Amino acid sequence: MNLSQIFSSRAVRGWLVLIGIGVALHFLTQGTFTEARNLTNLTRQVAINGILAIGMTYVILIGGIDLSVGSVAALCGIVAGLIQVRHGWADAQGAQAWMGAALAIGASIAAGVGVGLFNGWMITRYRIAPFIITLGMMVIARGAALIFSSGAGISPTGDAFNELGQGYLPIALTLGVCGGLALLVVVRSLRAGGTWGPRLVSMAGGLAACAAAAYTFGNYNGLPYPVLVFALLALAGGLVLERTRIGRFTLAIGGNSEAAWLAGVPIRSITLGIYVVMGALAGLCGAILTARLNGALPTAGELFELDAVAAVVIGGTSLQGGSGTIAGSVLGAFLIGTLNNGMSLMTIPEFYQKVIKGVIIVAAVWLDTRQGRGAGRK
Repeated sequence: MNLSQIFSSRAVRGWLVLIGIGVALHFLTQGTFTEARNLTNLTRQVAINGILAIGMTYVILIGGIDLSVGSVAALCGIVAGLIQVRHGWADAQGAQAWMGAALAIGASIAAGVGVGLFNGWMITRYRIAPFIITLGMMVIARGAALIFSSGAGISPTGDAFNELGQGYLPIALTLGVCGGLALLVVVRSLRAGGTWGPRLVSMAGGLAACAAAAYTFGNYNGLPYPVLVFALLALAGGLVLERTRIGRFTLAIGGNSEAAWLAGVPIRSITLGIYVVMGALAGLCGAILTARLNGALPTAGELFELDAVAAVVIGGTSLQGGSGTIAGSVLGAFLIGTLNNGMSLMTIPEFYQKVIKGVIIVAAVWLDTRQGRGAGRK
């Protein structure tokens, strides 16, 4: 296999683009971008969008969409903030503080599950278009967040709870995690099928990412807990999609729902389950964001759905469903996060940043449509 065939892979091209952007930002920011502190903050910022992108990948794979995730994250964050502040858990000490933190996180996730269950039930039971029901839920959840918080922030939350968004894994354990991931990359590349060229490129890229993570987190405070949660969820999401029957059913529903139904795929159950998981992930992100900010804001999470969809589409998941990977969505989340971070360091005004991100999304959809038409002609 020659180099042109290896680098024709969309994943390889995506990682090369990410590396190229990173190198450019290193020089444009006089080295500030590649400092360990900034890269650590970058990964922590990416974690929330990445977690949402994992769930959004499954939603888009079945041909759906969820426009409510940003508002749901805000609502769930308010739920966590209310439990922490107005029920006195923020001032608890010792074991009670950790109990209060677990209660707030659990309540936030449970609220997200409830919203996801409602969305999925309306879509599967009454066949309402996902775009419509989640658009309505986006407005409802935002309004509920404003009502429950009386339009004001809820703070401060307790130190135990804030560990979820602000804490770090000790450096020794961080290096151990990076080493374990590097070993996993090698084993997976060796066991993967196909020709050796793409496998070696994939292995080299994975090892380089693990080395970069060890350098970044080892030279700062360690691995942030939100990044650890993101990594674990990405691994789990990728394994479920690639190795389980649920993953095969998900791809089948998006590829051809009628054929999937004739083959006995439980379309309603899978669809309902995916929207419930999407709601749970939004609830988790709401808790992480609240812990990171040391308080809950009813206006938090604005345009989170935009970034999540952008990450999924840029990562190669087709908006028509049936084709995509979790790894691609993770890459898309890092591309979006890198651009956001770089533009902020370069003090580019926020309204220009929105225009740039919008252009990127349009370009990604255009490429997806073009590739789909090309495959249809073949």
